[in-house]
Amino acid sequence: MTDINMGGRTEGPPRALLQTLPSGYELHYHDTGPAAGGTTVVLIQGSGPGANGWSNFRHNVEPLRAAGHRVIVPDLIGFGYSSKPTGIDYTLDLFVSTTLELLGALGIERCVLVGNSLGGAVSIGICLKRPALVSKLVVMGCGGIESRETYFSMPGIQRMVSGFVGREINTTWLRGILEMLAYDPVHVTEELVAERFAILKLMPPEVLGRMVIPDLSPRLPELTLPVLGFWGHEDLFCPVSGALKIVAACPQSRVILYSRVGHWVMIERTEEFNRHVIDFLAA
Repeated sequence: MTDINMGGRTEGPPRALLQTLPSGYELHYHDTGPAAGGTTVVLIQGSGPGANGWSNFRHNVEPLRAAGHRVIVPDLIGFGYSSKPTGIDYTLDLFVSTTLELLGALGIERCVLVGNSLGGAVSIGICLKRPALVSKLVVMGCGGIESRETYFSMPGIQRMVSGFVGREINTTWLRGILEMLAYDPVHVTEELVAERFAILKLMPPEVLGRMVIPDLSPRLPELTLPVLGFWGHEDLFCPVSGALKIVAACPQSRVILYSRVGHWVMIERTEEFNRHVIDFLAA
């Protein structure tokens, strides 16, 4: 583990810790809260241009820590300050295996996973691969539970992939993508655009252009642990039909559906999201 806090921040999200994995990749992560007692909560980011763990969950870390929990926020491989290999497919197995390597290196034997979008798919993948590791699951606008064709028919996905793969990147384009993620553009601040643009400049096109995430919906009944879901009715990236799939298939699940909310419930309804998650952890 390497501390890469540079003692000052000039651009991009704040730097924290860097872990070299057995696979040779490096994952960057934030780790805060009690070392013992409470629950270890792992917040797994979504995808998109310039995406990183901190920008996804900056409003959720402190309330969870204040409630007595250890909070870990990794940058998935290909994102944030983590390794960004080129010439490969970014598969679900790659995301799952590297995240599990990080949790193993940190000695985590039991945790709660909280995943947004791609992070939801990664969280489900971890639950299926290592069910004894995860006590509870929280997902928001969850990916990985529809066909590839369904996702690529969504307006947000179409605009994001076409622009990124074509390398038509600048802050104006990025702001337009981010404003599709939130129902109200007030959530797309100058700071957020700057953070994500700094990371976007580091991202190879394979990260989004060669991402391969299967449809895990046939395996949802295997998720017998408690599941809490959140969805925005105006989500332009992951259709609301995913919420119904979770409720229909997972025996201990409930999903909260918000009107006038897009893909970022944890940002657009921060206080309610934090309260529901903290109550869910305590139940």
